Amino acid sequence: MLWRICSFLLCQVAGGLAGWFLARERGAALGLVAGGLLWIVIDLLRGERFMGWLRQGAESDPPLGSGLWGEAADRVRRALRARERTAQEASERLQEFLAAIQASPNGVMLLDAQGRIEWCNQTAAQHLGIDPQRDLMQAIANLLRDPAFSAYNAQGDYSHDVVIPGRDSSPGRPLRLSVRLHPYGQGRKLLLSRDVTSVEQAENMRRDFVANVSHEIRTPLTVLAGFIETLQNLPLDEADRTRYLGLMSQQADRMQTLVNDLLTLSRLEGSPLPGAGDWTPVEALLTQCEQETRALSAVLGKASHEFSFEAPADLEIAGAANELLSAMSNLASNAVRYTPVGGRIQVQWRALADGRAEFAVRDTGPGIAREHLPRLTERFYRVDRSRSRETGGTGLGLAIVKHVVQRHGGELRIDSAPGAGSTFSLLFPASRVRTVTRPPGGAPARHATAAP
Repeated sequence: MLWRICSFLLCQVAGGLAGWFLARERGAALGLVAGGLLWIVIDLLRGERFMGWLRQGAESDPPLGSGLWGEAADRVRRALRARERTAQEASERLQEFLAAIQASPNGVMLLDAQGRIEWCNQTAAQHLGIDPQRDLMQAIANLLRDPAFSAYNAQGDYSHDVVIPGRDSSPGRPLRLSVRLHPYGQGRKLLLSRDVTSVEQAENMRRDFVANVSHEIRTPLTVLAGFIETLQNLPLDEADRTRYLGLMSQQADRMQTLVNDLLTLSRLEGSPLPGAGDWTPVEALLTQCEQETRALSAVLGKASHEFSFEAPADLEIAGAANELLSAMSNLASNAVRYTPVGGRIQVQWRALADGRAEFAVRDTGPGIAREHLPRLTERFYRVDRSRSRETGGTGLGLAIVKHVVQRHGGELRIDSAPGAGSTFSLLFPASRVRTVTRPPGGAPARHATAAP
């Protein structure tokens, strides 16, 4: 401000002195007025330049050097740059926030007060089948027409979620979504969607599992209770008592087998994976499996089965021997149970050309229809429930086999057709298989390097 006053006075003094030299007193007065007017014109021109710079967006450096207008321009420029930095930082934070929401496994959608889509992440778009660009500012009620969601959106009670079918849901592959609205701001809403298909499937499996276990245990318990009541209340001769006690023993064995299978499944699911340093000859495993299989065939009255057990003497497998034996015995015992008397059962270990090993059980039983094959490893799933109970199966054997082979990095393959028998194969990776070189004495002399 002092500079403006000084410059104004300086212009008047210069004008007055110029007028004095030209016309003395009268010229001096006119010079003072002319100097003041000149200063005002110059100041107005500087102000106009300042306003022009502002109108252009103040993007370039200010055209004014010093003075009040120059200082004002400099302060405006610094303020604009500070605001730009703040806006840039806010924009970067917003982009980071939106990127985080985009990476969320849950769907997020912002709705305005009229229920129109302001923004949504890609997950929400996939869940609900919308286009984030095309459907922007479209009413969600027009795009998501599921009756359950429409009623939920209309009632205004958002204290709970609603479960609706997903866009790609089908009878063979159901997809279930949990959708919930959260009001915020001035009538706006936040829509969150979550894929709960696996959660619902797990809950259904848990209910089915509890129901199946209860049913499987209740049946022999009912039989046992009936026989016990008969023994307590009726005078029976020795032959009847012996027959009833034998039936009771069968039911007790059935319950014990079921409990043992349940404990085996629980142990497999809760224990660490088997190591790759414990090697077992497959020939020894097959020998024990053969003993158990022939014993079961005799117990079931099917000793006339034609058996074939083959295993290379130089093949070893790494893993838990008890688990591997359990899987092998389950497959072999299933073949015994479902193959008619006089049928042929072939059990074989063999090394494959790619370094893997295969354990296969082939039978000449009735075979299984193709539609049942994908579900055979489900717990308690049976193709023929009445026939399975007659053979003494628990419905858990193939579930145990699947767990064992997966824990050893392998896979279970099933090939069957009605009237053509069945083949159940366990494929183990090359990293768990090796061959051994044995001297004439029979003991292994050295181990070959395991296949990569």
